[in-house]
Amino acid sequence: MSRFLASLTAVVMLGSAARGKTVTGLFRSKDARRQNGQFVTRFMYQGDGGLLVCRTDSAALLEQKESRLLLYRGADSGPDALSCPEKLAKAQFTIWLNREEHNQSIPRQSPPTAWTALYADKYTCQENAAISAPDDVGFTISLFNADSAGNPLDHFSAEEAGLQSFYFLLLLAYLIACCIYIRPLHQALRKGGPMHTVLRVLTAALALQGSSALCNYVHLARYSRDGLGIPRMGSLAEFWDMVSQVAMLYMLLSLGVGWTLSRGKKPQSRPLQWEQSRASTAVAVGGVVTQAALLLWDRWSDSETEPRSYRAQQSVAGLLLVALRVVLALLLASVLYQIISSERSTLKRDFYLCFAKGCFLWFLCHPVLFFTSVIFNDHQREKVVTIGVILCQSIAMVTLYQLFLSRSLYWEVSSLSSVSLPLTMSRTNHRGRY
Repeated sequence: MSRFLASLTAVVMLGSAARGKTVTGLFRSKDARRQNGQFVTRFMYQGDGGLLVCRTDSAALLEQKESRLLLYRGADSGPDALSCPEKLAKAQFTIWLNREEHNQSIPRQSPPTAWTALYADKYTCQENAAISAPDDVGFTISLFNADSAGNPLDHFSAEEAGLQSFYFLLLLAYLIACCIYIRPLHQALRKGGPMHTVLRVLTAALALQGSSALCNYVHLARYSRDGLGIPRMGSLAEFWDMVSQVAMLYMLLSLGVGWTLSRGKKPQSRPLQWEQSRASTAVAVGGVVTQAALLLWDRWSDSETEPRSYRAQQSVAGLLLVALRVVLALLLASVLYQIISSERSTLKRDFYLCFAKGCFLWFLCHPVLFFTSVIFNDHQREKVVTIGVILCQSIAMVTLYQLFLSRSLYWEVSSLSSVSLPLTMSRTNHRGRY
């Protein structure tokens, strides 16, 4: 498992180059000819005050090549069936690159609309013409929406607006919860007990999710100022989120399958602890590897977007990831139904029902939000999926915490003595005597 996590770290950290809203690169005539216009960037403008600023390294050379920046309204620059001249002629705005700096204002966008920028020159539609001038010219393009004061200073496109505030509030909630519950949780972890491993995994998963939120906030805070942010920090946030999901998936699958396989082999008086077998471990590891592979595939298949674990785009990897979580939810539903239907103890049956609720919320929130997002506008879908999944999975983790740390239910479900149980009723009554 450690080797697998190390490989995952290398792929995410070294393989994901985030694209900011201050874009730097090279205008290349060869790329423009091959693509019928070199793709530069796309940005979703909203309201008034939209602005594009383009700075180039050699205005004289670009003027010699009759270079221009083409702006298309919409995510695409036109149907593929169009010829090269027709495609270039469909641009809403043409910026001739004959100066070192160009400022292009964008008309009011209601509703928010994506704009695509392409580079073209006199060689773009001439397939057989030799490119005599030097091919590479450096550029820097900054894209802005209006801020709260109406000035074009906001690098966030419409689909990203509000995420920085969300991560700030999420971090604040984590900090408050940590201050309140860190002491009893620390005592429970030190004391041990039949659910000690579960509590450790839950704690690690929540800590990783909090670390992901912190990295995302740091990246977006910097991003709001320069349009670049800290891409490695965004990639690190996505990695921590992946590891958190892997840990939770392994725990939920191995618990549910392990409980089912252990029934009938051990007396009912045994506590509901983490039961491991070859079969349960194989199912859990198989689910973990499949989910990790699909997450990486989804990330690589959409390498032009900001690092993010939850996406509303209907890519093949994204659809397979949604299908996997539905299948795993059905598997757990079948496993838990077998346990609940044969369980005689009401308290244990309630324990399994609460566990099932937490599992289904964690597994099904992404598929449900993924398909529900189609009713929202384009600029709202990413935020609905991202914010919704993070909140639902956090609630699921808290639900499982309450279940495994519950004083009365935990005391009744386990048959161990009060000495080995954290946060039991006997310890509470013992303190009350003094």
